[in-house]
Amino acid sequence: MTTRVILDTNVFVAAGFKPQSASARIVAAIREGRCLLVWNEATRSEAKSVLGRIPRLRWEDASALFTQAGEFAGPVFPDDFPQVADPNDRKFAALGAATGCPVVTSDDHLLAHRETFPFAVLTPASFVDREGFEG
Repeated sequence: MTTRVILDTNVFVAAGFKPQSASARIVAAIREGRCLLVWNEATRSEAKSVLGRIPRLRWEDASALFTQAGEFAGPVFPDDFPQVADPNDRKFAALGAATGCPVVTSDDHLLAHRETFPFAVLTPASFVDREGFEG
């Protein structure tokens, strides 16, 4: 069974700048079909916007990872996560809660509350270790 995972936008950014990083290994695993990126319109829109604004990164390099098979079109409730200080990060928590998929992030706003969520919140390195992805 393919591992399903939600990636915070910072994972795409790290992967683009550090090709040997844990973030890049996760993106490669998605590209190779070993993982399925789970996303909704809010998380895709953020990735598209951020990647399009950072020199050296291109949305076109990530867009193919957002497959129809990984799209979650059901309801999500970002307002259920007021403990996440940055309202822009709540969409990832809401998607994790709605799907039960782990959220991979380097964001302290999400990581600080990982013990309170009903889904896993992992750093890229801890996800790579958990899944056994080789460098």
